[in-house]
Amino acid sequence: MFGSTLDSSRGNSAASGQLLTPTRFVWPYGGRRVFLSGSFTRWTEHVPMSPLEGCPTVFQVICNLTPGYHQYKFFVDGEWRHDEHQPFVSGNGGVVNTIFITGPDMVPAGFSPETLGRSNMDVDDVFLRTADPSGVDLEVSRHRISVLLSTRTAYELLPESGKVIALDVNLPVKQAFHILYEQGIPLAPLWDFGKGQFVGVLGPLDFILILRELGTHGSNLTEEELETHTIAAWKEGKAHISRQFDGSGRPYPRPLVQVGPYDNLKDVALKILQNKVAAVPVIYSSLQDGSYPQLLHLASLSGILKCICRYFRHSSSSLPILQQPICSIPLGTWVPRIGESSSKPLATLRPHASLGSALALLVQAEVSSIPVVDDNDSLIDIYSRSDITALAKDKAYAQIHLDDMTVHQALQLGQDSSPPYGIFNGQRCHMCLRSDSLVKVMERLANPGVRRLVIVEAGSKRVEGIISLSDVFQFLLGL
Repeated sequence: MFGSTLDSSRGNSAASGQLLTPTRFVWPYGGRRVFLSGSFTRWTEHVPMSPLEGCPTVFQVICNLTPGYHQYKFFVDGEWRHDEHQPFVSGNGGVVNTIFITGPDMVPAGFSPETLGRSNMDVDDVFLRTADPSGVDLEVSRHRISVLLSTRTAYELLPESGKVIALDVNLPVKQAFHILYEQGIPLAPLWDFGKGQFVGVLGPLDFILILRELGTHGSNLTEEELETHTIAAWKEGKAHISRQFDGSGRPYPRPLVQVGPYDNLKDVALKILQNKVAAVPVIYSSLQDGSYPQLLHLASLSGILKCICRYFRHSSSSLPILQQPICSIPLGTWVPRIGESSSKPLATLRPHASLGSALALLVQAEVSSIPVVDDNDSLIDIYSRSDITALAKDKAYAQIHLDDMTVHQALQLGQDSSPPYGIFNGQRCHMCLRSDSLVKVMERLANPGVRRLVIVEAGSKRVEGIISLSDVFQFLLGL
C-alpha cells in the first residue's frame, strides 16, 4: 500500500481553499530504504516511500501538491538520487527532478509537456503527454538488433550444462503428462524410433485439447482409453480434429518446427513467431541425410532476449528506443480507454469462472496466459497453459469435470503441487508499470520461466495491459 501521504500546503493554503493535487511519486530502481524530499517539504522532511506489493523494487508515495513548479529528489539507502528518465535540471543543490502541477488557467512558463518522457508518477487531473519515439531512433535500434541477431547463432543459446527431455511417441499420453509435471517442464520433443527422427513436440495445448475432448459428449476418447492412448495416436486424432489431411485424404500431424545449431538467432526468432510455438528444438546431425540426429537444446524467445540484453547491457545508449516508457510505444495488449476501440481485446478471468471456460478462452484467443482479476479489475493471479499439467497429479483430470472446477480451485491445486516452471524468484505473477522503460521490461522477460508481464496500475494493481515475449520481438523486429 501507499506510504505516508504528504500535504504540501503546510499552512493556510488548504484552509484558504487552494486546490491540492494528489500526485503519486514512484522510484522503480530498488533499494532498502527510500525517501522523497523536495521543495514541497522545504527540503527539510524526508517522506518515507513504501514498496509496491508484488514489485519489491518499486517504491511509491502520494503527496498533495499545490499548483505550480516543484523540485524533488530521492534519498536511497543514504544517497541522494534523481531519476534520469524524468525531467530534471541542474542547480546549486545539484541535479533535481522537476514537475509542474497545473491549476485553473495556469500555463507553465517555459515548460513544454511535449518534451517530456512518460512520468514515473500518476498525477490526478494533470495531463502530461508522452513524446512519440523518433522514427529515426526506432529504425536505428531495430537495425542494430537485427545485425546482432543475424550474426549470432543458436549454438550460443546452449547452456554449459543441463538436460533436455524427449518422449517416445509410443508412450501413453497419461504417462507423458506425468513426466512433464514431475520434471517441471512445459513441453518435450517427440522421438519416433521407427523413423529414427524427431517428429513433433508435446505441450500444454495438447493436454488442454485432450481434456476438452474428454469432456465432449460423443467423444471417441474415454478416460480408460487415455491410460493406454499413445502420443502418436493422439497426434493422429488431433490432425482429424484440426482437419489436416494430405492429398490422399489421410491425416498427417503438423511437421516438426526445428532449427540447427548454426542457424542465426534472427531466423530462430522468426520461426518461433511465425509458427506460434513456445520453443523450437535445436537438432544437429553430422550426416548430410540428417540421420542420427542429436537433440541439443530447446531454443526460446527468452534465451534470445537474454542474449540481446547481455550484449547491450553496457551500451544501451546505442539503442535509443530502449529508454522509452512502454506506454509510449506500440507494444503489448492494453485495456482500451473510455471512447477507444481495440482490435485485440485483453482477455481476463474472474476466480469463480469455470476451468472449462478458461481453457476455451486460452484456445480461442490463441494466448498462453490470462490474468485473473477481482471485481475491481485488480490482479489476483494469472492462469497459463502450463498450469494445466498440475491436473496430472494423482490423476486429478479423471476426478473432475472442467465446468465444475473453478479457476481459483485449479490454481490452488497448482500451488499445492508447486510446479517449478513459470515460477521465478518465488513469484507467479510478474508485473510492470506503464512508466517502466522498454529495457527494464526486456530484462524481466529474459528471466527463465517469465513469458509475459502484466501491466498494473501502481497501488491498486488494476490490470492495464499485458506484454508477452512475442510482443517484444514483433516490435523489435518490426513485424
